[in-house]
Amino acid sequence: MTRLSLRNPLLTPEQIMQSPSQRQGMSQALELDMRVYGCHLIEAAGIVLRVPQVVMASAQVLFQRFYYLASFQDYSLRGTVLGALFLACKVEENPKSIRSIINVLDIIIKRDRGYPEIVTDGYDAEYYDLKNEMVIAEMQILRRLGFNVQVELPYGLLVNYLRCLEVTEHPQLPQLSWNYLNDLLRTPVYVCFQPETIACGVIYLAALKCGVTLPTSPPWWIVFDANEEDIRQVARAAVALHERSRLRIMPLDSDELEMHLQGELEDHVKATRHKIYETANISSTMAPVASAV
Repeated sequence: MTRLSLRNPLLTPEQIMQSPSQRQGMSQALELDMRVYGCHLIEAAGIVLRVPQVVMASAQVLFQRFYYLASFQDYSLRGTVLGALFLACKVEENPKSIRSIINVLDIIIKRDRGYPEIVTDGYDAEYYDLKNEMVIAEMQILRRLGFNVQVELPYGLLVNYLRCLEVTEHPQLPQLSWNYLNDLLRTPVYVCFQPETIACGVIYLAALKCGVTLPTSPPWWIVFDANEEDIRQVARAAVALHERSRLRIMPLDSDELEMHLQGELEDHVKATRHKIYETANISSTMAPVASAV
């Protein structure tokens, strides 16, 4: 009988070496940029929707897992973001309406691109296209993941580990560790390591940044079922993320991905922005006021 483990499923070495997107010709740098941007959209939408941290984190992990089983060329970034967030809201028992999620994400993307922040009315073609993207993406995520949407997060472990190490009263280390956990959701770390290793990795990096000496006899991470090389890899991933340059305009679907590869996406976005403002007969210097939810 097949048993469903409550442990997070991790990538195989083959999956780590080459993702589906890379097998179809995408560069590793572009794939990482798209992963970062997708997780940024999930977090930004989650904040506006006022969902708990666990919902945003679960959605980001599902998003990361999905793109190790499918490619950005075949499944649009925007649709997968919508599907992952919608699914995570249900899994974590904090459901939000389809319309709320679509409107919020649509406004965030428009703001990122400098478009007028006009909310879809729920009856136009744009709204139904986004709704269709969301429903299809949710089904694809479930199918590709074999309906295994269990996500074990390291936040509770982090708090316990900090207490065991007696550093909870430090003025910076606990908050810095927590921030690193949130940042690492934008990287593949959560699909490469179990929560114990991730929690130890952020404590290791935060202690280095704060100049805090932790026990070494025996090494403190051994007590928490982690090994030094793994926690160093987690720490390096967090440092590398902070060293990345600011995101450019990222492609949201396969058509825009092709434009991006041809170096035409930014010009397309500028032309679209101008056209929308011209059609709406509003100045591009105005800041439209709209309620997203």
